[in-house]
Amino acid sequence: MDYVAALLPPVVMAVAFTALIVTIIKSQGGANKAKEDAAVDAALARAESAGQEPAAHRV
Repeated sequence: MDYVAALLPPVVMAVAFTALIVTIIKSQGGANKAKEDAAVDAALARAESAGQEPAAHRV
């Protein structure tokens, strides 16, 4: 029975990791994608209206 106690934590972690990956993949695209794109567009518009450039574009 020691082998069951030794294998249980890695199996539980593998199942949890798989569930996490599946959740991340399912949350990509769809309504979430449109909402995230709108948030990025709004942030860029605020930065442009304030006259600020991203640090990478400054010379």
